[in-house]
Amino acid sequence: MENINIGILGYGVVGAGVAKLLKQKQQLLESRIGAVLNLKAIADIDTTTDRGIDLGTTALVSDANLIIDDPKINIIVETIGGETIARQFILRSLENKKHVVTANKALLAAFGNDLVTTARKNQVDLAFEASCGGCMPIIKCLRESLVANDIRSMSAILNGTCNYILTKISKDGSNFEDALKDAQKLGYAEADPSLDIDGFDTAHKLAILNALAHGMEINLKDIHVEGIRNITPVDIEFARSFGYTIKLLAIGKIHEDHVEARVHPTMIPDSNPLSHVDTSMNAIAIDADATGQTMLYGHGAGMMPTASAVLSDIADIARNIISGTKRRVPILGYAEDNIKPIQILPMEELYTRYYLRFEAQDHPGVLAKISGVLGENSISIKSVHQKGRKSNGKVPVVMITHIAKEAWVQKALKQILKTDSVVGRPIVIRIEETDRE
Repeated sequence: MENINIGILGYGVVGAGVAKLLKQKQQLLESRIGAVLNLKAIADIDTTTDRGIDLGTTALVSDANLIIDDPKINIIVETIGGETIARQFILRSLENKKHVVTANKALLAAFGNDLVTTARKNQVDLAFEASCGGCMPIIKCLRESLVANDIRSMSAILNGTCNYILTKISKDGSNFEDALKDAQKLGYAEADPSLDIDGFDTAHKLAILNALAHGMEINLKDIHVEGIRNITPVDIEFARSFGYTIKLLAIGKIHEDHVEARVHPTMIPDSNPLSHVDTSMNAIAIDADATGQTMLYGHGAGMMPTASAVLSDIADIARNIISGTKRRVPILGYAEDNIKPIQILPMEELYTRYYLRFEAQDHPGVLAKISGVLGENSISIKSVHQKGRKSNGKVPVVMITHIAKEAWVQKALKQILKTDSVVGRPIVIRIEETDRE
């Protein structure tokens, strides 16, 4: 039985999970693949901490170059993370004609096009199933299972930290700060959670998924990104009373000559299955022309779910090696010569519906003044809601609009802020529905 030698760069949570699966599932993997997956070496700056894994004959070294330059190693698994040293190690590995598996979505979103070019030049594979959605097979689904489909749209919950916080606010009435502390205590959020709660982690994943879905170059810089810091129990309660749930969504939609690509808090109807994806779980709904709606659901992070996705990539590459093939499936799902830049729709050109919450002065004519400004900017109001009265004399006023253009809404809000009708910045949440009016 052929030996496939594997080296892991990074022995943290994910690296340890990959090593654990390779050791514990050795017989299962051999029976499914028809080859021995031999974990030859692991590199990490910490070679003394006990990870609770019997490495057997696997070498644990502090110098990653010993693995990258080892001619006997076929597949290198990068689990270091970040965009600096990990990038250098991956590029050197590819240039050394080694196949690479990574879960590094930030690196792929920022430098993925260069990495794909380098892999192509050296005729090796670059695989990244674990980069988006943890154990959910999103990459394989877009790259292989839906190969005969035009992907019309994707809506996804891709960050467990944000989803846990929004669930906590919704179910328990917690404020944002308390929900975040709870997420950190449970290990769902980092000490510095900015990458997650400000939406950037989700944007990294959307940039990768857009490329796979539409045959476009990876484009992170033009994705509109908003986080969840401003979502309050008040907005959650208003949403619930209207039959909506608030989720941080990654939204991608194809049009004739451009793609919508945006990440922001979104109100979705309770009839949408994504509205019932709670706690730290992830999910993606894909609308394709031949299949219609397809939905994947699962753990988006964690040692073993992520390691499981990494092993799926290792298995695919190992099967290629034993069959004498390379690069059987294009890295981004399209033949490289067919990948092209596709414009991402500028956010101001978006048309959708809006939830607007104002802290209005409790004065006669204020509501008419706000409505008048919206009307002057071609924004039609579907409904107006006023609940409760605050002790300081400010009244929460909520308006739900018909479909309007983002540029119109932003212009109107600037004009409203210049009046004496409202206090503070209004809360703006976009609404997504399958059959919008």
